[in-house]
Amino acid sequence: MLGGVNVGYLHPVRVMGIINVSPESFYKKSIKSRADDIKKEVKLMEEGGARYIDVGGMSTAPYIDSIISEETEKRRIQNAIKAISEVSSLPISVDTIRSGVAQAAIKSGATILNDVTGFNYDKKMLNVISRYSPDIVLCAHSSQKSIGTAQDTAKILEHTMQKVQRYGADKTRMVIDPCIGFFRDSDSPWCTQIDYSWVQRDIDIIQHLRQITEDMPILVSVSNKSFIGSILDDRSADGRLYGSIAAEVMSVVSGADIIRTHNVQQSLDAIKVASAIIQRKYDKASTQNSNS
Repeated sequence: MLGGVNVGYLHPVRVMGIINVSPESFYKKSIKSRADDIKKEVKLMEEGGARYIDVGGMSTAPYIDSIISEETEKRRIQNAIKAISEVSSLPISVDTIRSGVAQAAIKSGATILNDVTGFNYDKKMLNVISRYSPDIVLCAHSSQKSIGTAQDTAKILEHTMQKVQRYGADKTRMVIDPCIGFFRDSDSPWCTQIDYSWVQRDIDIIQHLRQITEDMPILVSVSNKSFIGSILDDRSADGRLYGSIAAEVMSVVSGADIIRTHNVQQSLDAIKVASAIIQRKYDKASTQNSNS
């Protein structure tokens, strides 16, 4: 279960809608700075079938110099959560690598913590887990160089799982994220270094999702990411919709349980068709936040 919504193979593939309140974000169409724009987008996502809203206040794209002050990120997140909560009761996930931002977000109403560094960037994140007991998107990240395979990703996630459980995290309220786009041949502090093509790594992970885990729900976030642009001859983020849908469909076929996306309605349509073909239950309701 994540955010009070049942997830896993016995349940439909869920959709998590992305809202960025950071002007630095790589996908400009996802950026919503004004409260009215955030509210409008959230309502569209909810009506389109989203079961979660994931909000980020600072870009962690590996190729962007996007560091901002913690106070700026915190203010952006708090304002966004306030706007979201005024028009929707969907569970809110906060996408941050900073403990101060995470704490402020939880106090403002977020119930899910999504740290792309696997709680490695800011060690105080573990204290946030211990104090507030949020639901968790458990992200694959290592400070050591990685092979990048599904098996190696599984080992990284198992290590992170043991770490957060020591701080009181509940395994039944977690999903795992293999971190498509964050295994790179670069030294970004929120990326895991690998020695081979990061594009091929992301493709391999999508092909072998169920080799990462047998018993944990899997969240996949491929929407408009760089490996899609690379496959499409360096297509810019604005032109990656169909490539994103294709990658999301293949993720569902490979065993994904949550798709985190900028394109809620389009993604959900594709997920429904893919689910029907592989004979998996799918979300029929688009406007009701059911736990079924």
